[in-house]
Amino acid sequence: MKERIQYLKDEAKKWPGATVDYREDWDCDYFGIEKKCFCMLGTNKAGERVMTVKGDPEENELLREQYPDVVPGYYANKTHWNSFLLENSSFENEQLAVFLRKSYELVLGKLPKKVQAKYK
Repeated sequence: MKERIQYLKDEAKKWPGATVDYREDWDCDYFGIEKKCFCMLGTNKAGERVMTVKGDPEENELLREQYPDVVPGYYANKTHWNSFLLENSSFENEQLAVFLRKSYELVLGKLPKKVQAKYK
């Protein structure tokens, strides 16, 4: 599990403007761009490791229907965010990184155009 989490952190750090910091108040690794969250990596109430990322609402719903390890966003807007249960995930690290990247791009796309231009 440590390798998977490190892989996701390392991938995100490659992207322009992305930061990964531990947030003690939320007890999670917080992935952000311009202080806007695009991923939270922590544990749920059951102590399971979860990666919560933003996604397209329709795609989010399809993923939840198809995969038991994809659930509505933990402590997040259930329409726009999904949580991936990492312990027994049916996804490879590279696939999880694709969801992470999509979340990064969605959040970046909501920033003001002037700010976006710094990272393109």
